[in-house]
Amino acid sequence: METPNKANSYSISDWLNWEGHWELINGKAYNMTPAPSWDHQFIVGEVHFMLRSYFGNKDCYVAVFPFDVFLSEEEDYENPSHVLQPDISVICNKNQLSTKGCNGAPNLIIEVLSPSTAIKDRNEKFKIYQQFGVQEYWIIDPNYKLIEVYGLDKGYFRIKEVYGQKDELKSFIFPNLKVKLETIFNK
Repeated sequence: METPNKANSYSISDWLNWEGHWELINGKAYNMTPAPSWDHQFIVGEVHFMLRSYFGNKDCYVAVFPFDVFLSEEEDYENPSHVLQPDISVICNKNQLSTKGCNGAPNLIIEVLSPSTAIKDRNEKFKIYQQFGVQEYWIIDPNYKLIEVYGLDKGYFRIKEVYGQKDELKSFIFPNLKVKLETIFNK
């Protein structure tokens, strides 16, 4: 198994040979193997539990990291342009799911910021999720106890709302989905 060099550009054939958890974004390799902090793990666990309880894996399925999302301009998922590993993905089209992960954009993606991923989550991943049509994107900031909710509007993400620790988040694509943030920020 090889280890990618951050200075090089890579393809899916390279990605298949890497050991550990890696994302491939615009030909760049990002190591996802380092263990996240307790705050990160707690928030992901709580949000996953709430979403899993809400959807019940009936019409939509909830996946948690490590879970590969394959995105491709030509919808060629054997040779995708990008491979991402969101913290949480909600997929409402069962046909997108395979033994390898999700082919195409999930309906909802959630990223929990950490010092090592914050810039990538706000820039590279934001642009890729927007480009490929993720309908709703939540960015959770554990330090400030905020969640930014973005919705796709005419091909671009627009900030729909910023929620604080005492608020109840309301999804825009799932109108009955409400999340009390006090629960996820109070560990």
